Amino acid sequence: MISMKKFIELSLGSFMISHGYDENNKEIEEHCPVQGFAKKLVAVERIKSLSDKYILTDYVDGRWIYWEYEEGYIAGVKSC
Repeated sequence: MISMKKFIELSLGSFMISHGYDENNKEIEEHCPVQGFAKKLVAVERIKSLSDKYILTDYVDGRWIYWEYEEGYIAGVKSC
């Protein structure tokens, strides 16, 4: 039996990648501002946290990525 992953469609904008922590336990961040929002499919299992303005997902090599998203927490997102 093939297991199907569940995705949600989000309009994502600027983002920040967390690369871990330095020797002083300070988070190493890479800020990536972009103009506007673009629709993307995100695997539900990658989502770690959701706030009114940001969604936190896991990323490659143990990194995390904070995305700015357009839909808003109250409006929610639709399943695909």
